[in-house]
Amino acid sequence: APSTYYAFKTRPPSRRAVRDEELLVQIHRVHAANFGVYGAKKVHAQLLREGISVARCTVERLMRVAGLRGISRAKGPRTTISGRGPDNRPDLVERDFTATAPNQLWV
Repeated sequence: APSTYYAFKTRPPSRRAVRDEELLVQIHRVHAANFGVYGAKKVHAQLLREGISVARCTVERLMRVAGLRGISRAKGPRTTISGRGPDNRPDLVERDFTATAPNQLWV
């Protein structure tokens, strides 16, 4: 309804929005002070050490909205172990993989 749109536009920001803006400044500061490697867990712990009372889920939400991420030390799964040298297997078909009948050439 049009009446709710204009009411929304003239309404002052909510307490949560105001608090989020204040916290976002602190989160950016802590994240930047630690070279951008802190995730939500460590940012939350640092804010608590500084006396800023905030829930970890709030820090997670605000960091997600701001596009801030921590650096993970974990590597992905190692799926392939490459060979240690040149391929020494003989080329028995001289790179010609065409067969004139079934079961004639197995690679």
